[in-house]
Amino acid sequence: MYRIRFHGRGGQGVKTASRVLGTAFFIEGFEVQDAPRYGAERRGAPIFAYVRADQSPINERGVITTPDLVVVVDDTLIGIPAAGVLQGVEAQTVVLIATEELRSVWAERLTTAKQVVTLPAHLSDNRDELPYIGIACAGAAARLTGAVSAKSLEQAIRRELSGLDDRIIRENLSWAANAYNAVVRDEGVVTTAAGPSMAGLPPPQWIDLPFEPSALSSPTIHAGLTSVQVRTGLWRTLRPVLHEDLCKKCVWVCGSVCPDGVISTGPQGFPAIDFDHCKGCLVCLAQCPRHAFEAVPEKDAIKAEGGAP
Repeated sequence: MYRIRFHGRGGQGVKTASRVLGTAFFIEGFEVQDAPRYGAERRGAPIFAYVRADQSPINERGVITTPDLVVVVDDTLIGIPAAGVLQGVEAQTVVLIATEELRSVWAERLTTAKQVVTLPAHLSDNRDELPYIGIACAGAAARLTGAVSAKSLEQAIRRELSGLDDRIIRENLSWAANAYNAVVRDEGVVTTAAGPSMAGLPPPQWIDLPFEPSALSSPTIHAGLTSVQVRTGLWRTLRPVLHEDLCKKCVWVCGSVCPDGVISTGPQGFPAIDFDHCKGCLVCLAQCPRHAFEAVPEKDAIKAEGGAP
């Protein structure tokens, strides 16, 4: 199985690169997984994506911990431990880096890798074309595996970018083809690994979970919780209290905006609030056109009802 991990920053096309490579493998007849992983969705934030490809069904799931190929779209991430670029790099791992540094420099730095391959970070002198670096890395990665033809790579790019302008598709095809040809002397350097064996591991043990009374374990909030003062679980600090002299009984307003549906029409037409399930968001107070609701501290409301403050 090929296990390939892409590392870059948001906006550099890492997610697209993994999808293109995964689709290219699929066109070649492989079973494929490809997926991105990232936290904050913002430009410049570290992101990684992974691709698995095999001629047999893939039973592995989750992040690739022992990659056969690590593709580094942005070489500034290598020195950031939190980015995890070198995590799991072992003697069989090939590292492809888009960089302006010499190949020999990175080979000396990354002595744990099987081989380091560099791809010029700018295949043209135009700095505005930097967003195409992700697709260039996908093209180079395809060549390093030795399992993806140039034709399949082109078909994958056209399929994944089909919704874009023809000019953009041509630019991506050009960048991918240039990168594909730039690493020709390293074609097939990435080898597949069998992966961890499950043989010998004990079978999973059956775990008996104790039953609880339905009032406690069933997924409902319609039973009172453990708090005496606030049966909603103590999250409410302010309570909406209605001043009937200001209310015009337009319950369809406050009743419609209540996110939990706890406002209904009372016997005299005024809004009636189910305080057992009101979480105190005060949306009703903000939306009432007559400003008939007042935010009252929960402890004061309980005291006014005769309870313990």
